[in-house]
Amino acid sequence: MNRFFLKIKMFQSIGPLVGGLSAGGAFIIWGLSPLYWRLLVEVPPFEIILHRIVWSLALLLPLVLISGQTRDLVRVFRRPRMLLLLSLTALLVAANWLIYIWAVNNGFVLQASLGYYINPLVNVMLGMIFLGERLTRRQGWAVGLAGLGVAIQTVDLGTIPWISLALAFSFGIYGLIRKMAAIEALVGLTVETLILSIPAVALLWHLDVIGQGAFGRDALGTDLLLVGGALVTAVPLLLFNIGARRIHLATVGLLQYISPSGMFLLAMLRFHEPVAPLRWVTFGLIWTALGLYSVELLALAKRRRQPNPARSS
Repeated sequence: MNRFFLKIKMFQSIGPLVGGLSAGGAFIIWGLSPLYWRLLVEVPPFEIILHRIVWSLALLLPLVLISGQTRDLVRVFRRPRMLLLLSLTALLVAANWLIYIWAVNNGFVLQASLGYYINPLVNVMLGMIFLGERLTRRQGWAVGLAGLGVAIQTVDLGTIPWISLALAFSFGIYGLIRKMAAIEALVGLTVETLILSIPAVALLWHLDVIGQGAFGRDALGTDLLLVGGALVTAVPLLLFNIGARRIHLATVGLLQYISPSGMFLLAMLRFHEPVAPLRWVTFGLIWTALGLYSVELLALAKRRRQPNPARSS
């Protein structure tokens, strides 16, 4: 019996380490994913998304069965409101995937990274508008600096940075609706891909009939990369869920900057995208905003760990 409790204590002690490594691994994969999608630059982004949906479903369904969540999956289709919410999130995640892959394969990795830097601050703003959450002073400054950064980027580009804003808001609204749906991540993603797979299969069949589909016509390597898109989708998500359950939310909030930072470095060092002076100003403002946001996250986590005197009395 003593050995049993000793094992439990040992697992609890390494739990945060496992969580940190898992969540960090997820964000590293997401940050390096442009390298993968660039290998498919000859395939139209829309067709890549269709394959990503179909092969992700082929991978996720067995995972649901293995994890014993089949009943939860079936139960979703008996709840019209839940099914409607997941239909909306399915469209949002598909749009996010499409814009992201299009941006990566058309030389806009910097704009993509900016979008995911902005995303946490968009989440704060959406929480204020739709969930009645109040902004702290630091959060208000962070959102204001991010807005100023986007304004400067607009001046620099001569147009609204729609890629960055579309990625940030599509994923932000996706997270907001998924929070309302209150469903386990694996089951939710499986339902979303199942909903999307119906038109995806039909469109892939149509492309094959008219002779425009890449699968089975290009090199075997291309086919394997299209199928492997499911792993790039599911593996980091599963690692993220393992990590998020074992570490504090503040730690997750800090680790999430790994992903856009990886994209930013790839854009400069690997893809040689130009960084104009005003773009440095934009990223400087965004990084300052994220610094304020991070300080607020850590302060909030510290307050939550402190005992409540009213409860202890």
